[in-house]
Amino acid sequence: MGFDQFLSSPEMEILIITHRDIFQSAANSDSRFSDDYANLTAIIRLDKQDMKKAGLKEGNLVTIENSAGKVVVKALQSTYEEPHPGTAYMVNGPWVNALVSAETSGTGVPAFKYIEAKMKKSKESSITSFE
Repeated sequence: MGFDQFLSSPEMEILIITHRDIFQSAANSDSRFSDDYANLTAIIRLDKQDMKKAGLKEGNLVTIENSAGKVVVKALQSTYEEPHPGTAYMVNGPWVNALVSAETSGTGVPAFKYIEAKMKKSKESSITSFE
């Protein structure tokens, strides 16, 4: 019996920036509930050093939470060459939308490009389902 289940993983504050992805858009044309769509959308891309700091390996599940919601997604290392500690990227979709606050500061537009949240390695065994 390992002791991993009793140890808490480090929680870190992150800023999530959303973006579109052509491959995700193609998978969406089939179904927003397909495995292909989830595999391309239920992910967060993190800076290499942030992954190390959080004790994450490529493909680990992470729990991301803020005042708007909570989701479990897969963590992948960012493909950006420049370091971007504390900043993570998620493709537009239901997983990141669950973290977008309804507050618009009078603009009528939610802050899709600036989502503050806390993230830690998840104890869950699968990504959040929206079916």
